[in-house]
Amino acid sequence: MPVHRTSPERNTTLSVPVNRSTTAPGDPLVAVGAPPSARGVVVVTGGSAGLGRELVRHLAKAGWDVAVLARSRDQLAGAVRDVSAAGRRGLGVECDVGEHAQVEAAADRVEAELGPIEVWVNDAMASVFAPFWDTAPEDFEHATRTTYLGFVNGTRAALARMRPRDRGILVQIGSALAFRGIPLQAAYCGAKHAMVGFTESVITELLHEHSKVKVAMVHMPGMNTTQFGWVRTTLPKHPQPVPPIYSPDACAAVVVSVVDHPRRTTWVGESTVGTVVGNRLVAPLLDRYLARTGFSGQQTDQDRDTMAGDNLYAPVPGDHGSHGEFDGRSWSSSPEIWMLLHRRALTAAALTAAALTVAARSGAAAVGAAALLRKVRS
Repeated sequence: MPVHRTSPERNTTLSVPVNRSTTAPGDPLVAVGAPPSARGVVVVTGGSAGLGRELVRHLAKAGWDVAVLARSRDQLAGAVRDVSAAGRRGLGVECDVGEHAQVEAAADRVEAELGPIEVWVNDAMASVFAPFWDTAPEDFEHATRTTYLGFVNGTRAALARMRPRDRGILVQIGSALAFRGIPLQAAYCGAKHAMVGFTESVITELLHEHSKVKVAMVHMPGMNTTQFGWVRTTLPKHPQPVPPIYSPDACAAVVVSVVDHPRRTTWVGESTVGTVVGNRLVAPLLDRYLARTGFSGQQTDQDRDTMAGDNLYAPVPGDHGSHGEFDGRSWSSSPEIWMLLHRRALTAAALTAAALTVAARSGAAAVGAAALLRKVRS
C-alpha cells in the first residue's frame, strides 16, 4: 500500500448533516439537543488540541457522546463545537489533570450531565525540549505531573466508576518513547516509561479480581500536532517531531478501532515498531545513533521565536485545532496503519488461507494413502 501525505491544514470542524446537536445558550462548553448516544459517553483528557482533538472528532463521528478535559477554555469550546457538528452531545470541562481533585470533580460532572462513562482515554501531556541538565527542576516536575500523574489521576477516576459496574474501556495513549528514551525529552520519555509500568500493574490487578474492565495502550509515532509550536524549549531552533511524521488523523483512526475492539498493546506506525524492536535488539547502537542525530533531528531551521507560545504552565490563547506546522511532510496513512485498521479482516483471511492449506494437504495425503493402499493390495 502506498504512503499518502496529508493535504494542507485540515483543522476544520466536522460537518455531519444529520442529528445535529445544539450548544447550550450562553455556555460554549456544553452541547445539548441530541438524544443520548446508544454507544455511551467517552472522556478524552487533553482533547482540546493535537491528537486529542482528532480523537474527539473521530469518536463523535463514530457515534459517541464526548466529554473533553483540558485547561484552555478557548480550545475546549472548539472541541465541543466539533462534537456538536458531528450530531453528538459534548461537554468541555476546564481541568488540570495533574491535580487529582480536579479530575475527580470533572468525572462527577461528566456523569451528572452526560451519563455513565463507558470509555476513558488518557492523552493529556506536557513536555520540555532541553538537555536534562538545562531543564529547571520545577519544569521537569510539572511536565511529569501532567504526563504521568495525569494518567494516574485519569485512571483512578475511570476505574472508580467502571469497576463497580464491571464494564468499561480505559485507553492509555503512549508513545514509541515509552520504550526508547531520546535526547532533549527526558521528562516526557521518563513519564511515558512510567505510564507503561503503572498500566501493566493495573492490568494484572484487574485480572486478579476477574474484572471485565478492559485496558488498552496505544503507542504513537512522531505526529504533526500543535505541541511543537508551543512546547517549552531552551533550544535555539523551532522544535519538530522525529521523522517520519504521521498525521494525527491517521493515528486517531487507530485509537477508535481499538475502542471498538480493545487489545492490550498497539504500536502505531512503522517507526514505532522499528523503535521498540530495535531498542530490544541493539540498544547501545541506538544510543550512539541518537547522540549523533537526536539534537538536530528535533529542530527545524526556524528560530524558536516563531513558535506560538509556551503552554507548560498555562494554555496558549486561542483555538489551535489538531494539526501542527508539518502537513506537507506528514503521512496520512502507511502500510502498517492500514493493516491495523483492517486487522480483523486480515486475521480472518489468514485463518481461512491456513484452513484451506491444511485441508488441501490433508486431501493430498488422503489421496496418496489410498494410492499406496491400492498398490499394496495389487
